[in-house]
Amino acid sequence: MARYTGPVCRLCRRDGMKLFLKGTRCDTPKCGYDRRDSPPGMHQFRRGKLTEYATQLREKQKVKHYYGVLERQFRSYFKRATQASGNTGDVLLSLLERRFDNVVHRLGFGQSRAQARQLISHGHFTVNGQFVDIASFQVRTGDVIQVKNRKKSLQAVVANVSENQRDVPDFLSVVEGAIPEGRVSRLPEVEDISIPVQVQLIIELCSK
Repeated sequence: MARYTGPVCRLCRRDGMKLFLKGTRCDTPKCGYDRRDSPPGMHQFRRGKLTEYATQLREKQKVKHYYGVLERQFRSYFKRATQASGNTGDVLLSLLERRFDNVVHRLGFGQSRAQARQLISHGHFTVNGQFVDIASFQVRTGDVIQVKNRKKSLQAVVANVSENQRDVPDFLSVVEGAIPEGRVSRLPEVEDISIPVQVQLIIELCSK
């Protein structure tokens, strides 16, 4: 019987690609996606060809799982993207990438987006000196994300920074010092998105 790798790795396997939902584990040989060459479960089977709707739905679900948003939240982002100027797909991904929990994760302050959300809700960060505990908060160009100057906050974040194996995207920068600090240099663009996604399929599905 194949070794069970946990529910998160099963999501990676189901969607046919890494979703990096287990933090730094997905960057190591221990990742269940790399260790197994078949779907989870005892009884292996060959999947048939996906329908057009299934392909579109998989892309949307992949993005939802990746950023940790629910259906209602995703629909809200899509509505905002359609009302904004510019390419709808690019705007949608930019809005998701600007989520506070995603920025904290990509700065290396949180090992995963789930952990970043927990750290945010527990009040470990400020934005431009103001306390922010909302994971969906949208960062803007010039925002400064700083860890609170208290022992518990510093211990949690400094440990994550030292273990971080990911490259910080170009739209963010980390300021080294006794208190970890990150800056938003510009708004994220398509090139900054770390997940391979066919966003046009999502637009087609949500526009129906």
